[in-house]
Amino acid sequence: MIRRGLDALYAGGAVLAALSLFGIFLVMVAQMGLRFLGMHFPGSDDISAYLCVATTFLALALTFRRGELIRVGLLIEHVPPGARRGMEILALSLAAVACAYAIWWMVDDVLFSLEIEDVAQGELPIPLWIPKLTMPIGAGLLLVAVLDELVTVLRRGKPSYVLAAEARAARGDYSVEG
Repeated sequence: MIRRGLDALYAGGAVLAALSLFGIFLVMVAQMGLRFLGMHFPGSDDISAYLCVATTFLALALTFRRGELIRVGLLIEHVPPGARRGMEILALSLAAVACAYAIWWMVDDVLFSLEIEDVAQGELPIPLWIPKLTMPIGAGLLLVAVLDELVTVLRRGKPSYVLAAEARAARGDYSVEG
């Protein structure tokens, strides 16, 4: 039940990322249509930039779990299983600490933007805490995914990103590995 909940959480982040990407598409289409009509779409560049950040951050957790984030496995993939497990634990622990540290400062930035009522300086005065909020949310999802993998490795299981890479290799698909 916990596994299904976590997988749904990661998938939910990816769905929100996909919707953000679709939002970029809609903004671009609206911008082109309005330009054709001789009109202007105020704030379209800012909105696209905010949606791009949301797309990136909200997709991190599922991308990590699927083994599609850039990962340097040059050393870790060539050591014996016992040493590899130790290195995975160390790498995942360091990743969790780095994520938590980044989240701390991202949340601080969101709260500061809210406190000072910071708004975008572009044509559309969007309160900046709103688009900034996607960063700690996405990083939080990534932190949960990293801790999920850490627990898996501590319980002597294979991380999902390793299983995904093995499945791709078995199919002869090396498109992500390069």
